[in-house]
Amino acid sequence: MLEQRIQQHFIDSADLKYQTGPVLSKPISQAMQAILACVTSGGKVLACGAGVSGLLAAQFAAQFVGRFERERPELGAIALPGDATDPAADGAEAADADRFARQVRALGQAGDVLLALSISGQSASVLAAVTAAHERDMTVVALLGNAAPGAGGSIGRALRETDVQISVPHERAARIHEIHQIALHCLCDGVDAQLLGEQEVSS
Repeated sequence: MLEQRIQQHFIDSADLKYQTGPVLSKPISQAMQAILACVTSGGKVLACGAGVSGLLAAQFAAQFVGRFERERPELGAIALPGDATDPAADGAEAADADRFARQVRALGQAGDVLLALSISGQSASVLAAVTAAHERDMTVVALLGNAAPGAGGSIGRALRETDVQISVPHERAARIHEIHQIALHCLCDGVDAQLLGEQEVSS
């Protein structure tokens, strides 16, 4: 029984990856170009995520500053601290809705990129960060979920034409996180490929 349940997780995850790969490859490529333009112009990426998504934001920043799979010069990225254990963090009623926005206003500059993650698309703190990023003339790359592509909740509606939305059309948080993680890996790999040259993607 348990082994069947475990195998079903793998099957469901693989199925969603196959389904969303063709749908998300274009916006991920657009996000990659926005981030590449930012860092090659001396800018940085500010990454934030609602609740558990903050851990993915921190992982991205660590791989961007350090390395993904190849040695390269450091690239500028900062994970904005949040509270990964706050159950309301990914909702419209966050206890401290300004937590990320304050950091964006303090650290963000024109030409920087805000990488914002929210599986619901409704996080008040991430939405406030998007607004603050726009005030700083920053581009926003938003990884969202729980919505069909082109929607994305209140955060999706707040995005500008120059922003990039990567929205996972699924309801289950675990599956959305998995797609967000592979999207972030694609961003790191794509930037490395642009800076260091193509390298064969192997299994």
